[in-house]
Amino acid sequence: MENLLSKMNEAVAYIEEQTNIKPEFGLILGSGLGELADEIEEAVKIDYEKIPNFPVSTVEGHAGKLVVGKLQGKPVIAMQGRFHFYEGYSMQEVTFPVRVMKGLGVHSIVVTNACGGMNKDFEPGDLMLIEDHLNMTGANPLIGPNESELGPRFPDMSRAYTREYIQTAKDVAQSLDINVQQGVYAGITGPTYMTPAELIMLRNLGADTIGMSTVPEVIVASHMGLKVLGISCVTDMAIGEELEPLTHEQVVQVANRAKPKFIKLVKEFIAKVQ
Repeated sequence: MENLLSKMNEAVAYIEEQTNIKPEFGLILGSGLGELADEIEEAVKIDYEKIPNFPVSTVEGHAGKLVVGKLQGKPVIAMQGRFHFYEGYSMQEVTFPVRVMKGLGVHSIVVTNACGGMNKDFEPGDLMLIEDHLNMTGANPLIGPNESELGPRFPDMSRAYTREYIQTAKDVAQSLDINVQQGVYAGITGPTYMTPAELIMLRNLGADTIGMSTVPEVIVASHMGLKVLGISCVTDMAIGEELEPLTHEQVVQVANRAKPKFIKLVKEFIAKVQ
């Protein structure tokens, strides 16, 4: 994406014209999880297609709206639906909303996804706090010219997922009697679900869950110095030796069932952190 900084500033200026709220937290809501945005108060909803330089979400379960308002008294901006590499967008386009969030004043993001569980101790409906990831996409959103105003040429990824946020989320989950898993998320391009051999390979490499998002956004968040909490909702078991056919509709159905505890966890996390 040419002139990334100027394109970001155009989008920021448009959004700032729509609301007086200056968001501090960004929420990226994955398949079936966008209802959390309906909990936002004093909400201003903006269709993606109206925002300069924004892509448009094309996937079922992704509403395609940016919601600015307050959650638990904190100013937030939420993406009801995200963009994916498999939709034909570039990695720079997929991650453009993270740039815009930073430009609006966000210091932290909560990034969520629906995913397959490769860890045999997990089960559908589990929530997993992401400790680390494997970028198996074969691409990186930072490839190309680097604009130093946005971040360094070679950003460190050793703390991509903010450790104190993981601990806070664990404490919150315990207080709410919500069982949470922790582990490594493998990001792939999709849109195909993986073969049994591929899943076994990724599990052997150390991945606990697998999905088609999140990794590009977290790379860009790290590039721009944002704090990150990642939460995966396990919608199906992706055990290579026991693999069953899977549809996107099944994924959304399980995400819908997990929604109440997911919403409680994120809301209470936002209330606790500064």
